[in-house]
Amino acid sequence: MILAGDVGGTKTALALFEEAGGGLRPVREASFPSKDHASLEEIVLAFLGAGEEVTPRAACFGVAGAVIDGKSQATNLPWRLEEGRLARASGAPCTRLLNDLEATAYGVLHLPPDELAPLNPKAAAPRKGNVAVIAAGTGLGEAVLYWDGRRYHPVASEGGHVDFAPRTDSEIDLLRYLRQRHGHVSYERVLSGPGLHNVYNFLRDSGAHPEPPALARRLAAAADPSAVISELGLAGEEPLCAAALEMFCTLYGAEAGNLALKCVAVGGAFVGGGIAPKILPALRQGAFLRGFLDKGRFAALLETIPVHVALNPRAALLGAAHYAAGMA
Repeated sequence: MILAGDVGGTKTALALFEEAGGGLRPVREASFPSKDHASLEEIVLAFLGAGEEVTPRAACFGVAGAVIDGKSQATNLPWRLEEGRLARASGAPCTRLLNDLEATAYGVLHLPPDELAPLNPKAAAPRKGNVAVIAAGTGLGEAVLYWDGRRYHPVASEGGHVDFAPRTDSEIDLLRYLRQRHGHVSYERVLSGPGLHNVYNFLRDSGAHPEPPALARRLAAAADPSAVISELGLAGEEPLCAAALEMFCTLYGAEAGNLALKCVAVGGAFVGGGIAPKILPALRQGAFLRGFLDKGRFAALLETIPVHVALNPRAALLGAAHYAAGMA
């Protein structure tokens, strides 16, 4: 048995996989509200104790945060994670922590074609080479799959926290707006669930579009204002929401293009995370691709790079499971 986990600021998913027929077969899976628990070890013990007694031979957990020397401070949780403590909780002799986007990058390699939605219709045929992975959700994650000539190696990063780089007058105004409120402005401030709300607030406060009173009341009452903005923007019911969603997609494409250039991602770019599948129609309307290709002399190179949205929300979990399977 293999134990895999995807640890996020909102929820933590755990699953047991059985090695069979040269692959992995899911046996049991559960999701836990992360902030309802004091630690990942508490969740692991609850998950393993809820079914037939199992001692996994290996365990791997993708976590939203930097992993250094087998330890990580979760970015959006008050958890300090350590491989040694997780090994004792799970009983797995081989236990590994990965950055969540490192796990996602490994997972997208195992997604079938029907779980990938293309965004770049002029792309060349898939090539062997480095791959870029970007994923907006509760936060923004970025990773690279390095191709060594024989196989891929996931490389973690904290690229979501680099400086936001505006390209247009409107984006420069967005940077000024967010600097007044947050000081340092990272890409995560504009590319995440809270990021979409930030973009909306900027367009409202700058007078780009008026905010109807009914919309203001609905957002104030919503547990997740960004979900409401996405819903109304996709439906085209509110110009302010539609404008916010379009700007969000443009910024998403621009940073995906930045990452693709940094690693020369001729093997393709994958857009993961929880937001992209929900706003797929907006991503396909052209704003994302315009941002992706807006790279001056290197636009011609980016036109050849395949870009796909990973539709399977379990990509990080699958990646952690496959990584664990190869550990021992």
